[in-house]
Amino acid sequence: MTTTPHPPRLLSLSTVMLAVAGAALLGMPHGQTSPTPAAPPTAHAATEPTADISAPAAGKPPLAAAPSSPPASTPAALKSALPPHGEGTAGDTAIQRALEAAWPPDLPHRDARELLAAGRALLRADATGTGRARWPGVFTASGQGLVPAFATARFRVQAVIARRDGADDRAVVHLVWAGADRGGAFTDGRITDWHFTRTTTTKGASTWTPQPRT
Repeated sequence: MTTTPHPPRLLSLSTVMLAVAGAALLGMPHGQTSPTPAAPPTAHAATEPTADISAPAAGKPPLAAAPSSPPASTPAALKSALPPHGEGTAGDTAIQRALEAAWPPDLPHRDARELLAAGRALLRADATGTGRARWPGVFTASGQGLVPAFATARFRVQAVIARRDGADDRAVVHLVWAGADRGGAFTDGRITDWHFTRTTTTKGASTWTPQPRT
């Protein structure tokens, strides 16, 4: 009785399959069993500290940056961006850049220039007493004679910006400044906000009017 020979194509296929299987077994580390399918991830994976929450999901665009903080949170936002105390004028540029990065410009150039000048003058008048008579609506008669809390010689505005304050006819000037009080103690990184409203004169011109600080 003779055995029917296998067709050449079948023999070649069997040889290739055996070779592949043998190579897989030889490549497996000694004592390691064949890999088993990984268990599906559970809901706890989202809480793992190694998860990269900043990477967007596949097929989804990255999340947009959060909007700038509102004026009400200005002091807290600025405190985290200010350079260390005692930097002197060298730190003023960094403060100005931090302010501009946190609140992008949103006012016409002319309005911003008027507000910046008024905000600086108001702060100087409030802190040192210089120029209070210019603002009778802010510094009442009783406030005109108050003894200044800070010395003019050591007063310095470190950074300032002007931005809208929730409406087109409202604005706020954020100032960071330094000064020495009457006892001689010098402190920088002080934060003050001045709020303004746009008013129209009898001639039809508009101007920014400061509001008394409460």
